[in-house]
Amino acid sequence: MSAEQIDFAAEGLLDGLEGEQRAERVALLQQLADDGVSLAELRRSSAAGSIMYLPADRVIVGSERYTAGQIAEMSGVEESFLIAARRAMGLPVPEPDEAVYTDAELETARMTHVARAAGLTDDELLDLMRVLGRGLSQVAETLRALPLKLVLEPGMSEPELANRYAQAAGALYPLVNPLVESVLALHLKHATQSTVVSALERSGGQLPGSREVTVCFADLVGFTRLGEEVAPDELGRLAVRLEALASDVVEPPVRLVKTIGDAAMLASPEPEPMLGTALSLIDAAESEGEDFPQLRAGAAIGQALPRAGDWFGQPVNLASRITAVARPGSLLVERELREAIDGPYRWSFAGERRLRGIRGPVPLYRARRQAADPAS
Repeated sequence: MSAEQIDFAAEGLLDGLEGEQRAERVALLQQLADDGVSLAELRRSSAAGSIMYLPADRVIVGSERYTAGQIAEMSGVEESFLIAARRAMGLPVPEPDEAVYTDAELETARMTHVARAAGLTDDELLDLMRVLGRGLSQVAETLRALPLKLVLEPGMSEPELANRYAQAAGALYPLVNPLVESVLALHLKHATQSTVVSALERSGGQLPGSREVTVCFADLVGFTRLGEEVAPDELGRLAVRLEALASDVVEPPVRLVKTIGDAAMLASPEPEPMLGTALSLIDAAESEGEDFPQLRAGAAIGQALPRAGDWFGQPVNLASRITAVARPGSLLVERELREAIDGPYRWSFAGERRLRGIRGPVPLYRARRQAADPAS
């Protein structure tokens, strides 16, 4: 459908808009339609409230669009796998006749043959895509906000803002690939250095299904209550700050696995570095002052399964439950982890607790640094 044939009002693309806002949206829609944006894409972005970003999309990934069938034909990769990969990355799956795939996605599809030739199974490829999708979706949200800060000015019309945003995004985008490649290479280096393959694993020729790991959760005290008292953007600021604090204190072999709103999950193949990191994170939260909630943390050691960048198993569940009963500003651990630590820590028995989903009472111990004030 050509731009001249589209009745934007009849298509529901102007619903809820009046006066100047309506006129500005018409101008932007007309520009996009003249540039070849399909009606389906206009509908989808209008419904999602992201139509202002469409000009930037055209600058960054080009104007060519393909259906899944066309990508499959040009890449030689099965359409069913392309759809599975899109789901794994957390992206919406378009209708079969929708032309939304880009040249970048075509090139990615072609790389599937390289991965398969190297010996990766489709399941392993999809696991990798899940991890990349989860991490890079956060990167994308951050990158989307940066150009907006550069160009947003009072009184700008929607078409003007969309076009200036596209120019800024186009100027910044060439920095992205080298930056992502560099950061990924550094993380791969640290991950390789901290992954120990034992003689037993070498002789068996494969990694075991699970391995010993120390897991720690640290969450913001009173975050749920705060949600009823402060604005959503303030809650978001606290969650972002928690992730930044965790990233600052974490050093190999400890790894920041993920943040989940008000909580950070850490993992380490060695128990002692985990305790130091957890206590440093609690101290970092304290140093933020009265405007930042206290942290409480819980840690456990045991066999867990590494999968798609995350960990699954008994120590994960146990660490989470211990965190829920820890006092503000404290780190609690279970008995096995306490017995695995020989470092400079002071311990106090915190009693036995029955934890939700955990069989039997769990002996808990509070960990403090050796240099801490005995009165604390």
